[in-house]
Amino acid sequence: MERGNVTTPFGRRAMTLGMLARQIAVGDIPPKQSVDKWKLFRTVCEAKAEIGISDRSLAVLNALLSFSPGAELSSENGLVVFPSNAQLSLRAHGMAGTTLRRHLACLVEAGLIVRRDSPNGKRYARKNRNGAIGEAFGFDLAPLLARAEEFKAAAAKLAAEQQHLRLVRERLSLCRRDITKLLELSREIGPDADLDALESEIQHLITGLPRKAPAGVVEAILEKLARLRDDLTNRLEILLNSQKTAANDHQNGWHKQNSDPDSQFESEPGMGKGREISFTADARRTESDGRTRKPEQRRRDEASPRLPASLVPPTAPVERLSRQIPLPAVLQACPQIADYAPSGRVANWKDLITAAIVVRTMLEVSADAYEDACSVLGYENAATVMACILERADRINSPGGYLRDLTRRARQQTFSLAPMIGALSQASRASATMVS
Repeated sequence: MERGNVTTPFGRRAMTLGMLARQIAVGDIPPKQSVDKWKLFRTVCEAKAEIGISDRSLAVLNALLSFSPGAELSSENGLVVFPSNAQLSLRAHGMAGTTLRRHLACLVEAGLIVRRDSPNGKRYARKNRNGAIGEAFGFDLAPLLARAEEFKAAAAKLAAEQQHLRLVRERLSLCRRDITKLLELSREIGPDADLDALESEIQHLITGLPRKAPAGVVEAILEKLARLRDDLTNRLEILLNSQKTAANDHQNGWHKQNSDPDSQFESEPGMGKGREISFTADARRTESDGRTRKPEQRRRDEASPRLPASLVPPTAPVERLSRQIPLPAVLQACPQIADYAPSGRVANWKDLITAAIVVRTMLEVSADAYEDACSVLGYENAATVMACILERADRINSPGGYLRDLTRRARQQTFSLAPMIGALSQASRASATMVS
């Protein structure tokens, strides 16, 4: 049916070694080899970047395949198609004649088709006595059949590369998200931290990434960003360890203050009904009473037994309130704070302070507002205030502003925790009574 010998192009087109090599390769096709032409066309479309052809050239190839009889490409069905330029242009969606000829030349140059030119350069076919096509001149599709496995391998390679690039870009997106969140956390915890150099380096790497960068470039930038992310993580870990150390030192200070085994005072003062407890207030009250007592009362008081000086609770500084409420009373009035403790329960003041830090972050209270409260109220009282704010979080529009207002009142010595804890205790008892 088809001519098996090597043919040369018609007219002024010169013969090249590439054309000769492709025609020789076409002659090595096994007689019974066949392939689905449309599946092969989809494979060629997937491998077009590796082959080096455009989508317009693929449209012309699609039109050429439509002239091949049957769904299979095989030597038995005939591999030479001979449409006119007019019919080929119609099936190529009305492509102009000059554009059509240019893309046909591209398909020949890419080795997807071979020209089988007639003596006069026309495309036609001669039939034999049986009515079958004996000899045809036009475009030979045999290279598609001969290179089918090559196209499949190229398509698989490109698919693997695209999948790898997709995975690398996903990892890059996750790394950028992690860095952004860690930078925000670093600014929140340590506003004075010097992060400008690190942030400028990250911005330089991100802006230097091309829009369609190859996998190698993306991997290089990802490696640098991963190192910066590790650096941020290490900084935050060091800051977290320092906070834990500070909390442990503060807890050790409580144990040293209450370590006298002969003390007749409890480590935490009790809370009477309707009474605001403060060592500072009691000291001022005692001094005032001493000035207004009669001489007889002063003599009786001096004759009465007194506690040793080491057993008298120290007076708190003016700018920081002493611990006012015992821990059991705080937990009874504010049971929700236990959910944020390290082990789900508050066993000591250290657990309460740790839970208060978590609640502070959850309620979006700024770090400087909480540190200001700790400096004025003390770590225990500040943690107690956060527990109270948590209990009434649904009624407080701005927890941070509310904490700053309480700190301001405590600095002016017009604030005490006892009424707040008492009100929460009464509300808790009332709700428990209603449930029962």
